[in-house]
Amino acid sequence: MTAGIDTPDRRGRTGLDRAGQDLTGNPRVRITDVRLLSSHWYVERATTFDFRRADGTWSTQERETHDRGNGATVLLYDAARETVLLTRQFRLPVYVNGHPDGMLIETPGGVLDDEDEHPEIAVRREVVEETGHTVGEVRHVFDVYMSPGSVTERVSFYAAAYGPATRTHEGGGLDEEGEDIETLELPFPPGPGDDPGRGDRRREDDHAAPVGGAGRSLRPPRPRNRERRRGRGRRSRGRRDRAGGAPVIRTRHPLTSSWKSKA
Repeated sequence: MTAGIDTPDRRGRTGLDRAGQDLTGNPRVRITDVRLLSSHWYVERATTFDFRRADGTWSTQERETHDRGNGATVLLYDAARETVLLTRQFRLPVYVNGHPDGMLIETPGGVLDDEDEHPEIAVRREVVEETGHTVGEVRHVFDVYMSPGSVTERVSFYAAAYGPATRTHEGGGLDEEGEDIETLELPFPPGPGDDPGRGDRRREDDHAAPVGGAGRSLRPPRPRNRERRRGRGRRSRGRRDRAGGAPVIRTRHPLTSSWKSKA
């Protein structure tokens, strides 16, 4: 009898060695064996499968996967005050992998309590626990597989407005989970056409909300400055760059629905 296979593991799970064996979505993949390596809290598996290559030949391969469940995170922004609310906490995995002190600045979020929990429900709970804010409308931005070569986790990214009126709890994380979370309210980074020295605005890229700690950032929405746009007239969405003649593509910002241009 093996915990996680025949008998429940510490989280009450069984049948963890059957993951993926019933998949039929890809005719080029045939899973032949799944070995459970560990189910202490997260799940480690070694999966053997046959893979049909582009030239039609078949090869047998083995991959180890780390299953920690799925997660959700949210960028909290105050468009009126032009601020974002982030968290900072100690992360052991990055500390042992070269980070100076392991204290990461992040968007609030966490792991779904179970595989059936909706990410929006999870992210609302995490925001209250970590920041003390109870937010209203939560807008889905995108989903990302964070490290698809070995980790099964899919993270859902959201955005939501916050402000003084949404502060309903103390925040700081859960004592029973050993959390000690600090909240950081930071100004929007300057955007195209802004004066970097205006007011207390600072260009500090390390204050951007990290996406999985991999160097990407989810920028907050910027309120449209009608005074600055006044008098410019209508611009064509198909205009060309003055210097190189390259077409300029205009896309809607996923959070504000305002148009922005990129070459």
